[in-house]
Amino acid sequence: MRLLYHLPLSPFSRKVRVVLAEKGLEFEMCSEKIWERRKDFLALNPAGEVPVLVEEDGTVLADSSVITEYLEECYPDPALLGPDAHGRAEIRRLVAWFDMKFYREVGQNLVGEKVMKRFLGLGAPQAEAIRAGKANLPVHLDYIAWLTDRHNWLAGDFFSLADICAAVHLSTLDYIGDVPWDQYGPAKDWYARIKSRPSFRSLLADHIPGMPPPKHYANLDF
Repeated sequence: MRLLYHLPLSPFSRKVRVVLAEKGLEFEMCSEKIWERRKDFLALNPAGEVPVLVEEDGTVLADSSVITEYLEECYPDPALLGPDAHGRAEIRRLVAWFDMKFYREVGQNLVGEKVMKRFLGLGAPQAEAIRAGKANLPVHLDYIAWLTDRHNWLAGDFFSLADICAAVHLSTLDYIGDVPWDQYGPAKDWYARIKSRPSFRSLLADHIPGMPPPKHYANLDF
């Protein structure tokens, strides 16, 4: 069976988990403590980062974008990148937005400071970074509202990798209780639809020892 090396609160790992589930592909997971720099793991991915997917034939794939593009090519049903070049370009643009801009402006400043620093032994969270993350978040929630006002989903009228990518990034913030959902109704309604999909269930079951999520995290009616 294919094996996914991941971290529970890595949005990039979560993206691959949801894509695998959406495509109905069975896989096992191995939580990789990347800060330990295991030789066996570095042999799979010299960058020392997750996610890493090892296929049943031994093929090793690293980086969430590489993995999701590979899965889309090898297992095209259901399609998550759209039926035409224009649609695929828009989906990829939004994936880049959340994987790069959102992660840099929000995710790293909140999950990175509050969670990852603890595991990496990088010292205390920086209050300035946390304030920046919270200040930047509304822009992205408003952008989700604007997109879903124009279409049924972020990139159009069909569920796509863009929705998965945005949702998994927000899910990591939701795990630490940092999304003010009640102030952003349209974004909350969109996230609720994704949260109710079977592919999202394993994410809602995640539980980090010593760091439980808020009560609403796994609640579909939040």
